Amino acid sequence: MALQTQDVAIHMSERGQGAPTLFLHGAPDTGEMWNGIIERLQDHYHCYAPDLPGFGRSAVPADFQASLDYMSRFVDQLIERYAIATPLNLVVMDFGATYGLAWAAAHPQKVAHLAIVGGSNFSSRYQWHGAARLLRTPVLGDLGMAAVSLASQEKMMRQNAPLVSPDYVRSSYELSLSKPRTRRMMLKLYRSIDPKDFIGWEERLHELTARVPTLVLWGDKDPFITPDYAESFGTSNVEHFPENGHWLPLEAPEIVAQRLERFFA
Repeated sequence: MALQTQDVAIHMSERGQGAPTLFLHGAPDTGEMWNGIIERLQDHYHCYAPDLPGFGRSAVPADFQASLDYMSRFVDQLIERYAIATPLNLVVMDFGATYGLAWAAAHPQKVAHLAIVGGSNFSSRYQWHGAARLLRTPVLGDLGMAAVSLASQEKMMRQNAPLVSPDYVRSSYELSLSKPRTRRMMLKLYRSIDPKDFIGWEERLHELTARVPTLVLWGDKDPFITPDYAESFGTSNVEHFPENGHWLPLEAPEIVAQRLERFFA
């Protein structure tokens, strides 16, 4: 199902009934990454999983800016246009966390529960990993992104996320990363966000997590961010998964769904 918001079509998957729960995916994934979790929650939760701008089946607003203010406004407009009731349960990871945590920090009254599932760099002390530093470099990053193929993506995922299904890697590549607009969006996101941009936002997020139930589920084998960042969101409700990595929702959907259901309840 497509939703017109900010004059472009944003693809939204909507399933289930019950408490409204919004899932925001990372890069270069789509809302499909949450399928294994939503299948287990949809009997009790009204689940929404959009493809973020430039990913999967969603277009890019003409005025798109990869800033925290813009991302916050985008999520708020998406919720408004799709008439998603608030306060809602928010589940985020990776760049979906950049969108979602910015929105939550700006609209704390609209958040019932917050769950960070997998790596998020929402921190002013974060240092970009090697692949990100390459993508952030003019010319070299463009060449690197242009060189990404299904074979190279499969190799990268075998090395960094061996527990993710090869079928998912192939289908996700075809749905998202194979498209020029997704590659352009990847470069824009990596190049527009700097750790210093989170100064001030971190404090607002900690004000939210001090009063809104917050859960952090973290794969300690994440090659892009170290396990200690799991404790940086202002909550003590943190669980580490020593054998899992960055794509925790894909690697362990049954366990993640179980933890979310217990947390929301």
